[in-house]
Amino acid sequence: MSSDLAEKFRPVAPPYVIENAYTDDQHQRILQVVRENGPWPLILAENFKSPEEVIAATGGVLPEGMTLTWDMIITGVFRGYIARQGVCFYPELNDCYYNSKFLDMTRNYWGAKYAEPETFLFNIQGPTPIGGPPHLDGTVFRGMTMENTPIWLLQIMTKSGLFRHWQSKKAQVTGWYYKGKIGGGFNYWPDGPRGKPKQITSPMWGRAVVAENEMMFHHAQAAGPLAMRRPAGLDISSTFGVDPTAEGGWRIETFGDVTQQIPAEEMRLLVHWGARVFMDMRELKTAFDHTDDISHDQALTMLTDDLRKRNVAFEMPSDPMNDRAFIGMLSQAYAVNGPTNIPADVDEALAA
Repeated sequence: MSSDLAEKFRPVAPPYVIENAYTDDQHQRILQVVRENGPWPLILAENFKSPEEVIAATGGVLPEGMTLTWDMIITGVFRGYIARQGVCFYPELNDCYYNSKFLDMTRNYWGAKYAEPETFLFNIQGPTPIGGPPHLDGTVFRGMTMENTPIWLLQIMTKSGLFRHWQSKKAQVTGWYYKGKIGGGFNYWPDGPRGKPKQITSPMWGRAVVAENEMMFHHAQAAGPLAMRRPAGLDISSTFGVDPTAEGGWRIETFGDVTQQIPAEEMRLLVHWGARVFMDMRELKTAFDHTDDISHDQALTMLTDDLRKRNVAFEMPSDPMNDRAFIGMLSQAYAVNGPTNIPADVDEALAA
């Protein structure tokens, strides 16, 4: 994929940082939901069926002949959903999801007339390495969303540049709560993947960024003591939840055993609120009336037609949505060169 396409990955407007994204009361209620409704699965387990799907979504490139396994890519970041598609799963958090302040921010960010709350989720983790290569968040399209389409395919569609006509306009308010003293911040590339990265650093307590994360490369900084960042025994089935043996503490469990205990001060919570926006009533009605949706068959036909035009050799499988070789081929064919100017990790001497 050409570097020209990679350069198109810039948010619609400059991101900006806000403080106190949630009130103390809202934060406490969010944390209570997290504590009472776990344990929570790994992000990878929540969103992907195979390692190839992860690479297709994140944009990595594998050496020819390499067989990918979960062990190669697992990091200890876990996820839960508070709301999706306009429905809040926990009524005690209705004010956080149907958030008039956030809706105003996203409308103003785009210069749009209308907005609707979409996904509301959290990531939770203990000490971890840097959050993988810089990535893009999951885009949705009219007719194809995370409710009916694998994330890997949505990301391939985004990176191909072929589907902008159907791509939803989105914006997020992404906030953090982290008391640890080592790392835990956020790196992002608002001026494209060859531009200079920006960083949000500690204190990460109620601080948030308003941005279009689907079109902006970003990732988490490493966090916590170095010796705790790669717990032995982590598996795709591992979960993250409350540690009943330590007040305020957390733990990772794998196959019923405790993989790692995490003190309260080393828990990093990311709260991600997102909205779809519509520039005017015409755009809103097009989306809500489904008068110009794209289908899975249409998307796959457009991708394979494009591959043939580019003389990319492939065999069309009988089950393209789940064929690991086909997914891997698409990942390589539509790989976008992400940022390479990644800021240095926190001082390892400090982290040790």
